[in-house]
Amino acid sequence: MGERKGQNLYYPPDYDPKVGGLNKFQGTHALRERARKLHMGILIIRFEMPYNIWCDGCQNHIGMGVRYNAEKKKIGMYYSTPVYQFRMKCHLCDNHFEIKTDPGNLDYVIVSGARRQENRWDPTENGQIVPETKETQKRLFDDAMFKLEHKTGDVDLSKLDKPRLGKLVGRNETVWKDDYEANCSLRRIFRKRRKELEESAISDGLLLNKSSLDINLLPENEEDRNLASLLALRPSRSIEESHKNVRNKILNSPALPSSSGLITSFGGLKKEESLSKNSSLTRNILGITVKRNKEGTTDLCSTEKKADENTKEDIKLSDKCKNNNNREMLKENRTISLVGDYGSSGESSDG
Repeated sequence: MGERKGQNLYYPPDYDPKVGGLNKFQGTHALRERARKLHMGILIIRFEMPYNIWCDGCQNHIGMGVRYNAEKKKIGMYYSTPVYQFRMKCHLCDNHFEIKTDPGNLDYVIVSGARRQENRWDPTENGQIVPETKETQKRLFDDAMFKLEHKTGDVDLSKLDKPRLGKLVGRNETVWKDDYEANCSLRRIFRKRRKELEESAISDGLLLNKSSLDINLLPENEEDRNLASLLALRPSRSIEESHKNVRNKILNSPALPSSSGLITSFGGLKKEESLSKNSSLTRNILGITVKRNKEGTTDLCSTEKKADENTKEDIKLSDKCKNNNNREMLKENRTISLVGDYGSSGESSDG
């Protein structure tokens, strides 16, 4: 089938040889779809990438040898050699890049849409043998004196490079004389390094999972180990001190507002409860005695009146004492808490 299609052996029944060839009769080109832009001077060809490049559209790497359907057109001449330009589309994005031939330097040049991955170097920098240029070769063929001078220079250069070449040959013999043993030593080094990398990857993964991080950890060094050994994670306060501070904070914090508008703390309430538990003040405790009449007898009514007056005085004295005690306690505990003055409210209620 392919052979018949390539040679066009099939002729339809209505074919007229007077029209011309079979392609002209059918109104097609021999190159089919590859020649759809031939009227514009563009031919579709299969182009192979001559070197590694970076696409400017997607910033991806395109390796040497990747093939594309490229539009080929002639853009000029270099003496008698035509210069062609190729336009193709990146297979990873919608970007197009153009490459043209450079017959003068026997190379390809990127026009637009991509950039070359620079892997070129000067061979004279690393001691490589550089072939002579065309001009030098022409002078060596035509000029005998130049050929003699060039030969003398080559001899001098070989003398300078002979010690270095001898070292390289000797090193190659000592290292690769027994290629099996050299290969085994390299494999041992690789296995050891691979185990170290696997162990470090496992430890780094555990640390990152524990810390809930997603970063790349750098390898440890001796300075990091010394710094970590100097650090110690110790609490600023002990457990007893922290509990004591929390307890004091609770005692000194406001609990309930008092009737006089002052804020009463837990410490003030405790002291108030201790005062209320104390025994009430009486005449005997205060050293107050009842006066009698001149006859030595006491009138019942006057005694009752005096008793009433004495009890009132006792109440007033006890209230005053309570107030004085409360004021003294307030002065002592001014920095700790505020105690409500319940004596004034008691007086107003008794009155």
